[in-house]
Amino acid sequence: MSSATFSLPAVPVSPRPAVVRSTAATVFLPKEHGSWSLALEPLALGLLVAPSWAGGALAGAVLAGFFARRPLRASFVAGDRFRQQAARETLVMWGALALAGLFEAGVLGGWSALWPLLPAAGLGLCFAHWDGRGDGRSAGAELAGSAAFALVPAALATLAGKPPAVALTLAALVLARSVPTVITVRGYLRTAKGAAPATGAAVAVSAAACAGLVALTAMGMAPRLAGALGLVLLARTLWLAGPWRPAWPARRIGQIEAALGLLYVLLLAASWA
Repeated sequence: MSSATFSLPAVPVSPRPAVVRSTAATVFLPKEHGSWSLALEPLALGLLVAPSWAGGALAGAVLAGFFARRPLRASFVAGDRFRQQAARETLVMWGALALAGLFEAGVLGGWSALWPLLPAAGLGLCFAHWDGRGDGRSAGAELAGSAAFALVPAALATLAGKPPAVALTLAALVLARSVPTVITVRGYLRTAKGAAPATGAAVAVSAAACAGLVALTAMGMAPRLAGALGLVLLARTLWLAGPWRPAWPARRIGQIEAALGLLYVLLLAASWA
């Protein structure tokens, strides 16, 4: 007696899509390496020169706002709902920390001492406008963002009871570092990608920043080392903008700028009278 084997017809099963849940770190950590230096250097210089509990609270608020940028954008991008949910939760967390830090700074140091944040907030709104349109890496956006962070040390100084002259000097020291850096590095990277060299703006701005630092030193408002550091930054620009510029990737340029910024902050803080 013969036996027959019966088998059920195969039913096609569609593969389950792999679900990748976004961790909080992948949502809020900035991708741009240069933004870390432009955000942390002003806070470090301000806290080293004019430390205070109120300034520490404001620095925490500024850091929270810095980390809130990416989740803010990701919250309104359609796509992975898990990533969108993580972004919104992270945004609420950083937003709450920023408001709490700002409130604590105002209570401890006095609300009137926060006046340098008014122009910083205006520049921050300009950056947010460009960033919301997807132009966060444009020249205008990067300059507005770096200038906004450069004004924070002025608020750190006023919260510590320093006079306006000291506050504005700190802001000028950071502006002389950050703005020429943005223009110089942008020009270098564009040239490395094949664009026509446009070095005039970088050299002119760096020379003006160097002259400003020398003038602050001559007036006794900044440490004597500030003028020398201005010359170092100008030499950096001439090197990266000239025909002898090295063929280095963006990562190495970022590492060198981070080391240069750290040296700039530490030397100024150490020589501050």
